Amino acid sequence: MPTYDFICNSCGKRFDVFLTFSEYGNKEIHCLHCQSANIRRRMTKVRIAKSGGARLESMTDEFMGFEEVQDDPKALGKMMRKMGSEMGDELPEEFNEVVDRLEAGQNYDEIQSALPDGEDETSGG
Repeated sequence: MPTYDFICNSCGKRFDVFLTFSEYGNKEIHCLHCQSANIRRRMTKVRIAKSGGARLESMTDEFMGFEEVQDDPKALGKMMRKMGSEMGDELPEEFNEVVDRLEAGQNYDEIQSALPDGEDETSGG
């Protein structure tokens, strides 16, 4: 069954609903969070499938200068944003928050200390 994305106009939350083609447009949908019928359909991005190799190849130029961006939060944030968009997957909000802070010039150590428990989740502790 196809998945349809919706946004609730009452609580602002996103949710997905599985509907058959015959149900779409005929079945009343309610927000899964607040039960409101005041919803709208969310148009999702069109994605072009790339192999893992093609994704890495398109990021090669960005990786070449990695040593140079380690001490430049804005450049590191820009590189991470590009990597995230090349991956084609919707990334968690935490990723976007870290990238936004880097692009604003905040030092990675400051960002890391603001994470829950003050730990870098990628290092395992």
